Amino acid sequence: MSRYSFLYSSILAAFSGSVSAQQADLQPEVVVSATRVVQTVDATLADVSVISREDIEASATRDLSDLLRLQAGIDIARTGGPGGQTSIFLRGTNNNHVLVLIDGVRVAALGTGAFTWETLPLAAIERVEIVRGPRASYWGSDAIGGVIQIFTRRLDGARIALGYGSYADAKADIGFGHRGEDGGYSVQIGARDEDGFPSQNENGYGYEDKDHGLRNRHLSARADHRWGEQTLDAVFMRSQGTTEFAGGQSDFTEQAINLTLSGAITPTWQHRLSAGRSSEDYATPAYFDAYASRRTSLGWQNEIALSPQQRLVLGIDSLHERGEKLDSYRHSRNNTGVYAGWQSSVRPFDSEVSLRSDDNNLFGRHTTGSVAAGWHFNEATRAYASYGQGFRGPTLNEQYSPGFGGLYAGNPDLQPEKSSSREIGFEFAPGQGQQLKANLYSTRISNLISFSGVAFQAENVARARIKGAELGYDASFGAWTFDGRLTWQDPRNEDTGTQLLRRPKQKFTGTLERSFGESLHAGVELLHSGRRADVAGIELPAYTLVNLRATWTIAPQWMLHARLENLTDRDYELAHGYNSPGRSGFACRRHARMRAGPGGEVEREAASRWFRRKE
Repeated sequence: MSRYSFLYSSILAAFSGSVSAQQADLQPEVVVSATRVVQTVDATLADVSVISREDIEASATRDLSDLLRLQAGIDIARTGGPGGQTSIFLRGTNNNHVLVLIDGVRVAALGTGAFTWETLPLAAIERVEIVRGPRASYWGSDAIGGVIQIFTRRLDGARIALGYGSYADAKADIGFGHRGEDGGYSVQIGARDEDGFPSQNENGYGYEDKDHGLRNRHLSARADHRWGEQTLDAVFMRSQGTTEFAGGQSDFTEQAINLTLSGAITPTWQHRLSAGRSSEDYATPAYFDAYASRRTSLGWQNEIALSPQQRLVLGIDSLHERGEKLDSYRHSRNNTGVYAGWQSSVRPFDSEVSLRSDDNNLFGRHTTGSVAAGWHFNEATRAYASYGQGFRGPTLNEQYSPGFGGLYAGNPDLQPEKSSSREIGFEFAPGQGQQLKANLYSTRISNLISFSGVAFQAENVARARIKGAELGYDASFGAWTFDGRLTWQDPRNEDTGTQLLRRPKQKFTGTLERSFGESLHAGVELLHSGRRADVAGIELPAYTLVNLRATWTIAPQWMLHARLENLTDRDYELAHGYNSPGRSGFACRRHARMRAGPGGEVEREAASRWFRRKE
């Protein structure tokens, strides 16, 4: 099928049973990734974004990276089409400077330190929290640029969704669950097959004129039960498949499981005891390469209310990591961290102080801290300032890789990378349904690991400095809704004076949406990315994309989603020598929403308000 024929022939059929048609009440958005405890977004002393399930459904995007690239301060680089290796740069920091969690479990590969974004299906995600700025004083290693935490879905009832799009992109998802007074369960399975397009162009190394696609199968399940004041929650997620590239293919398996016991010990003392395990297996036969990562974690967190306006967070966590690379190395390491945070909200003044100490058996002890303060000038205006430290321990590849004939070999004596960040934020509501946000930040990173010298061995030799500003404006006027995000940044290698690779200095994203009654919603997205430096001194040109999307509610339990991407058929590169999709269309699955209900979180029908409402 041609990429254009979809526009006339693709359909999405969705069925849902045992799902209430009652609209869910609007609830304040909450976030837990900033300080490891539940807070409303407007109470956090950090720049936080929440992508809800409604946002995911409304966007009709095909994968998580395309969803994230619409957010302020996030840039992506991808080597080809579906399943291509994807890098996420948060506020100009490196791909492995972002801590990624799935239901609180670390999931980045031990070999590279980066998460394989291309393997995680959107169908399994309930919401995504993005916290910009260092969070090491709460979470430990890797959270230099920020934290992205992904929460899996809970269902009440049954659902099935089918979709088809350009490049022979076919999807199917089935889910069912039940919620009661004391808990419930839900299970989801799904598949995605896409033929794709040639991953490289004529400028790429190893170019071949054939399609490179993606095959993915996923399963997610969760269950919870409440006994008195305590709740036991179990979460399981598995994604398995194959990605194709010029010269071969890679087979992957991602898996995460987490058990959590949480609740009140006394009226002023809440606790959370958790145990998790994540694994990643990746094999590329054409390169005679394979690696495996295993993480086992245990943590106990306590939240103590000192007064109605103050609380203390105390916790300890332990992490055991083991990594293996084919014919190269097999190593393990252990990390124990203790942390404490004090939070106060005595209007008009908010404050927060946190401290953490990590002890790693391979690279020693490291202490990080943060401090933040905010001031509410009135109900519509607040400002805050923060300072935070971060660090990233070296990956197993950086420490132990034998390299290629001695070249690009690891170094077991590497020290962690260190960072310090400063930020000033301002929020203002100029009118009903409007919000203006502005942030200025500066980050310095030392001990950056670089492969240098005669043998290109890993060494702590580089330094980076990143300055940036973000401006956001949200508005809702009757049937119209607008979200705009402007980012300016200067990510620079201080030793060479050059721009860090594949990160633009300017970026703008905007979404304009309109509702036509209760059954039809349509919107347009605009994404502009400035010029970016790439390998070998190459500069990638700026590009602008225009995307269209629409949602049609046929009946209370039947919906159609459609998306037309790259309307102008712009030819652009996210990495030199690699293709990106041209004009293409696809349909998305039926819309659903979760809300708090008698048994906890319950999925409800919310067809008429899939787009984000502003107060």
